[in-house]
Amino acid sequence: MEGQTQATMQAQSMDRMPITHWSHTKRIAFRFCCVYFSLYVLVTQMLTTLILIPWLDWPELGSLPPFLPMTSWVAKHLFRQQAALVVTGSGSGDKTFDWVEAFCFLVLALVATAIWLVVDRRRKNYVTAHKWLRVFVRFALGSTMFAYGFDKAIPLQMPFPNLARLIEPFGNFSPMGVLWSSIGAAPGYEIFGGVAEIVGGALVLIPRTTSLGALVCLADMLQVFLLNMTYDVPVKLFSFHLIVLALFLLAPEATRLANFFLRDQAVAPSTQPALFSTRRANRVALIVQIAFAAYLVAANVYGATQGWKKYGGGAPKSELYGIWDVDEFVMDGQTHPPLLMDASRWRRIVFQLPDSATFQRMDETLVRYKVPFRAKDKLVFIDPSKDLNLQRDDLRDLFNFQRPAKDRLVLDGSMDNHKIHMQLHLVDRDKFLLVNRGFHWIQEYPFNR
Repeated sequence: MEGQTQATMQAQSMDRMPITHWSHTKRIAFRFCCVYFSLYVLVTQMLTTLILIPWLDWPELGSLPPFLPMTSWVAKHLFRQQAALVVTGSGSGDKTFDWVEAFCFLVLALVATAIWLVVDRRRKNYVTAHKWLRVFVRFALGSTMFAYGFDKAIPLQMPFPNLARLIEPFGNFSPMGVLWSSIGAAPGYEIFGGVAEIVGGALVLIPRTTSLGALVCLADMLQVFLLNMTYDVPVKLFSFHLIVLALFLLAPEATRLANFFLRDQAVAPSTQPALFSTRRANRVALIVQIAFAAYLVAANVYGATQGWKKYGGGAPKSELYGIWDVDEFVMDGQTHPPLLMDASRWRRIVFQLPDSATFQRMDETLVRYKVPFRAKDKLVFIDPSKDLNLQRDDLRDLFNFQRPAKDRLVLDGSMDNHKIHMQLHLVDRDKFLLVNRGFHWIQEYPFNR
């Protein structure tokens, strides 16, 4: 009875509260944000992080009708894009398709806002709709922070430089390659960055800590956006949207934040209304939100650990794993000395994953080959650029190999219609300074090599 009485009094008190009148500008801004954020979250990759089921591969709605035909039409007729659009699978978030799609969302949001303004002119506020939009944005932002955070906390996004990277000249690196390799070479920093993103995501999913979480997410994403802009990482558009989502969550608390950080004034409690009018309903809503947040954590941990085993540091390695220097190279019976101008001679072969190998020429350039199968003492190298038919050509680049010692390898076979004989020795990976330098509390002089 007491609980019912309190709930009744609370409901009656809310009924007697004066109707809040939003300014005309605020109502227009809310309508636009409601449409644009809904489109962006539901149609892009953010939906796959929000509805996360590790064993299912959700397609992005942007790659399906009606969004794909719409974006393609706008790209062709408005922006004069004649080449076929790259839609999915490239790994880039700054494709022509992505920019045109965002433009379409912007136009749709403006049109919808104008229509909404006409058909709903008399409404004084959108307090209830704003409450639920905030919940939607909180979980969209938080789930995305989890996805990227766990891929850093379990170092997957930027792995330690692989064997081929260790022998590639620094000048050949792209700006993004420099960033990936430098952060990958410092896994402690990558883990810290991932944990910071996870903390921001967790805080933003809890109603009482949403503002703090949005501040953490904003700080995280400002750094990520700056790195994307300065190292030409193709996630500029996406990281910018995450910044905007964090700012949307902070906007209602702007005055309180300014009082605390800038004016040195007392800060009153938040005036953001609860989702429901009764304490019991709000308690249930809190439990549901925390339970869903816990599910997102578990699903991301599961996905990241599976990724670690498949393509991260725990992935299977080639049985010939290592960097192999070519000591002797004989082609068609003629020995080729290690001359820098000899384009036909190999300098090194790198075996990392079971199904691939990387050859380094004498001029330091790298060529990657597929190794689709290995039968006992035989290797097959397939140049992926030639799109060979394994049923017909799988013996064209077949090599027999012997390993007379752990650090010695002999290859005999054919490649590009030439008979090849190579003798190689294994390079000790731990002799690379990047690998063996480690961490030092005390340094009498800077060790900057």
